[in-house]
Amino acid sequence: MPAREIVDATALIEGQKLHGFVIRLILLSIAITFFDGFDINVIAYTAPYLSESFHLGKIELGNVFAAGTFGTMIGGLLFGYLADIHGRRRTIITAAACFGVLTLLFATVRSYEMLLVLRFLNGMAIGGLLPLCWALNIEYVPRRYRATVVTIVMLGYTLGSSLGAPVTIFLAPRFGWQAVFLFGGAATLLVTLLLAWGLPESVRFLISRGRRPDLVAAYLRGVAPDRQISDDARFILSDEEAGERARFRLSCLFERELRWITPLLWTAYMASSMAIYFKSNWTPIVFEMLGYTRTQAASFSSISAIGAALGGLLIMRLVDRLGPVSIALMAALAVPPLLFVGLAQTGFWSFLGVNFVVNILVGGVHYGMHSISGLFYPSRFRANGAGWATSIAKFGSIAGPVIGGFILATSFPVKHIFALLAVSPAIVAAALLLMGGLQRNRRNAEMEAITA
Repeated sequence: MPAREIVDATALIEGQKLHGFVIRLILLSIAITFFDGFDINVIAYTAPYLSESFHLGKIELGNVFAAGTFGTMIGGLLFGYLADIHGRRRTIITAAACFGVLTLLFATVRSYEMLLVLRFLNGMAIGGLLPLCWALNIEYVPRRYRATVVTIVMLGYTLGSSLGAPVTIFLAPRFGWQAVFLFGGAATLLVTLLLAWGLPESVRFLISRGRRPDLVAAYLRGVAPDRQISDDARFILSDEEAGERARFRLSCLFERELRWITPLLWTAYMASSMAIYFKSNWTPIVFEMLGYTRTQAASFSSISAIGAALGGLLIMRLVDRLGPVSIALMAALAVPPLLFVGLAQTGFWSFLGVNFVVNILVGGVHYGMHSISGLFYPSRFRANGAGWATSIAKFGSIAGPVIGGFILATSFPVKHIFALLAVSPAIVAAALLLMGGLQRNRRNAEMEAITA
């Protein structure tokens, strides 16, 4: 009886050129994260209309923002757990269908309480999808491109977020704020059908779980079309330990060097999320309080999202080459302009200009955090690792809007809140510098062991 062919999936993935199969995965991921960004952030652009319709004060609006963020925290844990059991593909499609339907239901809201419940449920589905998209893409691209690809996928999220302003400006005055949510929900469900058609399952997940060798073979032929791969081959992952299929436990995230990496990652991610979620939720309201018109505030919020995307593009290749240290540098650079815009006297254009620079830096840092959230964990619990990281980060995401609402409801000078935000990137920089030092020490120890 002839011996079964042994195929190293890691070698094929690491040695590939990015062919149509992986490019299709990236494009589908961009498409769904586009509407993920639209659906979760459009609440900020419709907030003035919701405030008028339901007579909501700033604290009530802060609670609405926080309900969605709390939902994303729960969703990251729930869907991450499900994805490491049932697979990335099925869980991503389920999450996308759920938040499409729930976004549609926003058009039926008749009370503040119903708004809170829907925002929480919608947040659960949306928060469950993002880390799974990152995990799925990470598991199909070479290590040298992982942070870059995650950043490119997240550009879909940012573009979707920025689309919220023009769509709201166009639809809400003509057809009511409900039309904005009808548009977002319907478009999301259409993209969900595309996912059902073309989204692959992770080969790393299938191999680590010992499932569907025929699918593994088909997917690897897409990754490496020049390679002949039989359906009855034995597939291995040379960069991961074999035979470890035990059910995920939280302690897995603190095994060996992860006992330091995970807490530092969580700390940096929380601090970054506090800054980015305050800005994404409260920027339109803050700009109105500073004297800008509603249209100007919404338009600048949309432009701010483009600034964040530019930051992500600036940092993505550096993260692949230098790791967390590059994110730490960008975070440190964000501190001076935040202090300046919060404390110094500025004119109309100088205020907008420095704010745009802040958005490039703060947004770039958050893109960087997305790109590394799943890099440190093996395939057998990568979805759980990324899910826990993004969910823990949501404590910062919740704190940002809630604290912002309380501060804005007081007599505290509105501009000074930007100076308070400088604390967040300072924490990010410190945590990631420590993480970079730990990685450098580990690499040095490995080199010494090899040469000894």
